[in-house]
Amino acid sequence: MTGPSPVKWQPPSHHLDPRYTAAGDVYLIGHLGVAQIDPAGWRLRVDGLVDTPLEIGLDDLRAMGSEPVTATLECFGNPLDPEVPVRRVANLRWRGVPVRTVLERAGVRPGATSVWATGLDHGEFAGEYCTEYRKDLPLDVVLERGLLAHELDDGPLPAERGYPVRLVVPGFFGTNNVKWLGRLTLADHRPEHLFTTRLYLRPSPDGMVPVREMDVNSLLTAPADGADVDSDVEVAGWAWGFEPVARVEVAVDGRWGQAEVEPRAPGPPTWQRFRARRVLVAGAHEIAVRATDRAGVTQPLDAARNAVHRVRILVR
Repeated sequence: MTGPSPVKWQPPSHHLDPRYTAAGDVYLIGHLGVAQIDPAGWRLRVDGLVDTPLEIGLDDLRAMGSEPVTATLECFGNPLDPEVPVRRVANLRWRGVPVRTVLERAGVRPGATSVWATGLDHGEFAGEYCTEYRKDLPLDVVLERGLLAHELDDGPLPAERGYPVRLVVPGFFGTNNVKWLGRLTLADHRPEHLFTTRLYLRPSPDGMVPVREMDVNSLLTAPADGADVDSDVEVAGWAWGFEPVARVEVAVDGRWGQAEVEPRAPGPPTWQRFRARRVLVAGAHEIAVRATDRAGVTQPLDAARNAVHRVRILVR
């Protein structure tokens, strides 16, 4: 059995220089393809450990009141090759209904610890056919900051972004932000699924755990890779992570020095601008960037999904 074809696309890093990512520059990943949902027939089903199971249509959901949320969204990477950097990231302005609003209406029963978010996309990935996409998330996190997003940049979600409703959990990798959301199930345990217990896992002192909180990371947006520039070079880009970024360093040909980095804005995790100026001699040069977060965690130089970003330029 097969389903829609997987999709994968991302812009060059220098297209990501604006603070808010334009719709045409938002990376696109769909392991099971892009679901096409009829909004007239769409329902969000809420079940499991709740007092009152719910079925909510799109108009009813919108009528619950919406909130704006700006947050950085980052793809974890290929779950079949998780240590390869992919540098898929965007800073997005969502609008939607807090998940807590819906769950308060349903009534959370004692013992519930997990939210299973089920997407309506289906298809084959890693040689296995999935009748749905599913992720599980801690209930307390979803109650605190989960959003049922139905708008992006003041317009309806595009189909490829999860129309009509996408679960957004700021600070968590994109794999947890389930597109084409169809069901929220409250449970007291984790579900067995390709995308929960077999893929998107990483080692920890307690064994293999699901990938959730974003790592500290950074991206050069200027100069562009391969650019031909004058000797006075402005280096700029973005740094982000679940924890605020405290320090950014820029290297030219392996020599590291401090960059200026702005403080993170209040609210959900969003990326932080960094800048540095370097006067370089004519010829070829390599520029690299690395960030350190508030907890003291620094990006690795290589061999990791969040290894430092490097570009090569030619100074006239």
